[in-house]
Amino acid sequence: MIEITHREHYEISRRQTLKQMGAGFGGAMLASLLHEETQAGTKIHDLKPRMPMHEPRAKAVIQLFMHGGPSQVDLLDPKPLLNKHSGETPPATVADDEERTKYLLGTPFKFHQHGESGTEFSDQLPEIAKHADKIAVIRSMVGEHRNHEHSIWLAQTGLIIPGRPTLGSWAAYGLGTVNQNLPAYVALPDPSGPSTDGARNWSSGWLPPIYQGTAFKSNGSPVLNLQPTKSISSNTRERKLDLLRTLNQKHLDRHPKELELDARINNLELAARMQLAATDAVDITRETAATQEAYGLNNKTTQSYGKRCLMARRLVERGVRFVQIMMSGQPWDTHTSNVANTKSCCQQTDGPVGALLTDLEQRGLLDSTLVLWGGEFGRTPGAELRGGAAKGNEGRDHHPYGFSVWMAGGGIRGGQTYGSTDDFGYRSVVNRTQYSDFHATVLHQLGFNHKELVYEHNGRNERLTDVYDAHVIRDLIS
Repeated sequence: MIEITHREHYEISRRQTLKQMGAGFGGAMLASLLHEETQAGTKIHDLKPRMPMHEPRAKAVIQLFMHGGPSQVDLLDPKPLLNKHSGETPPATVADDEERTKYLLGTPFKFHQHGESGTEFSDQLPEIAKHADKIAVIRSMVGEHRNHEHSIWLAQTGLIIPGRPTLGSWAAYGLGTVNQNLPAYVALPDPSGPSTDGARNWSSGWLPPIYQGTAFKSNGSPVLNLQPTKSISSNTRERKLDLLRTLNQKHLDRHPKELELDARINNLELAARMQLAATDAVDITRETAATQEAYGLNNKTTQSYGKRCLMARRLVERGVRFVQIMMSGQPWDTHTSNVANTKSCCQQTDGPVGALLTDLEQRGLLDSTLVLWGGEFGRTPGAELRGGAAKGNEGRDHHPYGFSVWMAGGGIRGGQTYGSTDDFGYRSVVNRTQYSDFHATVLHQLGFNHKELVYEHNGRNERLTDVYDAHVIRDLIS
């Protein structure tokens, strides 16, 4: 097993001095962003680029997390028998364990074959479907919990408990960043409101805070307090930075064994470098009108999600390892009005995601960028009549027993479906896939053995897949 550490940690007692030093260029305000206070008893870590354990197929990941749980039987897993028996009592062999599920509920959406592979997609995903031959759909995902938060923790961190590092943090820990002016891991929250579970979606847990996701805004300055409150000339800013470097170096020279100091200086200087690099990275005004149009930036419905998809491309293009795009709340949580709400979510996301795949391919980035799409679970094939809802306004309940996600790019063999659910879409029955298998596959594409990428925490070698007997899904790899 390999623990990626660098130098031994020593205790220091000059934290306040460093805070004061950082104030010279606004670093103190950015300290919360970078979690400048390191964890006691850890080792020194940085974001210098590192070699993976084996030849990677992917250099970066874009995670399109669909909070709430998209309905597999309406989007990615066609079930003719479900439609045939819509309105009937579910067979005992596939009966749900929730009393709210009243009867089988077919979908009004039509499925069509796409590409040379003939992969079937719902008519609500026309732009994503154009990339059928690049996409591998996993139809056999299974979860462990019906609640959103627990299932989000499982999808993001590998266990149904809070406080663990996310997949993005593990990627940053293992790889660092090839662009020392930008973080390794960037989260792009929805400007209209936080996602369910908020900042936990990009938390580093007990990994050193330098590996947490840095939240970028899609409107205005990308990072809060990144720019000085008062306008200063570039010459003045550089003189302040030079002075700060001199003071820090003198302190380091006087205390050579305080190795944590060096790491903290690196954090503060990253914050300074980000003042220019982060603003440039997310400046979509530099894109052509045709590109902005393709991402739906001229359409009110697609503008927000499209902007973040375009920002994601610009970030991975500049060396960011992991970019995470969130939606406000949990919009795919269709307990009522499943048809209308699913349509709404698809209208917001389908066009931008299709444009992202096209753009990555045209720029030669798709082969090295792994794109992940999916939520924390799926939806019941049966109808939910919550709050006295009548027929015609049915919803679907939470469903962890068999749902769909997809991968594209980054060495994934597209044009295929993997696994299957039963005839009604209730249970995963062929190639049952846990999130631990999904995570193991992502790490493998990034060049890591999931059993060997570890971090010592509380006397235990922790890993993303924890105690699960996880397997890389070899059928998905080209």
